[in-house]
Amino acid sequence: MSTTAITYIGGPTVLLDYANLRIVTDPTFDAPQTYAEPGSTTLVKTHGPGIARSDLGRVDLVLLSHHGHKDNLDYEGLELIAQGVPTLSTVMAANDLFGGSVIGLDGWETFDIGAVTITAVPALHGPPGSERRSGPVIGFVLQAPGEPTVYVSGDNASLPLVGQIADRFAPIDIAVLNAGAARVPAVDAPLTLTSVDAVAAATMLGAKRVVGVHTEDWAHFSETRANLEAAFADTDLLIATPRGKRVEINWGV
Repeated sequence: MSTTAITYIGGPTVLLDYANLRIVTDPTFDAPQTYAEPGSTTLVKTHGPGIARSDLGRVDLVLLSHHGHKDNLDYEGLELIAQGVPTLSTVMAANDLFGGSVIGLDGWETFDIGAVTITAVPALHGPPGSERRSGPVIGFVLQAPGEPTVYVSGDNASLPLVGQIADRFAPIDIAVLNAGAARVPAVDAPLTLTSVDAVAAATMLGAKRVVGVHTEDWAHFSETRANLEAAFADTDLLIATPRGKRVEINWGV
């Protein structure tokens, strides 16, 4: 059994040490700036990464929930993928992004790397019907012999889909949840989990530990890290993840 550790980088981005692999989620490494998104939406990044892309060291795998929004894949993130790092994402991302390193997966399809099996799991980036605007999104479940089962939610806002994932994989040892209740003017509902829904998701999954991300660094996140911590205050699930600091996860308790 290897040491499982999380380094929170910023926004939705973490470096996950898992089963001797170094895995980056939804890579965002740009400096603060404003992006014009499709559909006349403007996204404002307010804080830079805890670790620069150039300082990451070895990266074995990228887990990219979707590629159409800069708060999940920015210009520096594209540079990381362009280096040929194997990247799991949606079929649309595999079709749209350059090179052959982006592997598109549909829901419940699997991919093996080293001793790790990764299952793509369904996600919905907003209320029902939002996929017509936001495009396809996936999450991931990681499994390996003697290692914790890890769920990486990606930009999912749907508790019913979390229920489907729980039916197949619960209990989850470590849940990495994109929270922050992201909002844009064109959609009158959260596009990611609210803090309260993050607690509900963790409960449904039987999660032993929770890593909360996607609550900082972007102006369209309507809830903060403080909101998330308050929602989890009556539990011991939420792990403290200081920006840029490697945190080993005791998941067996």
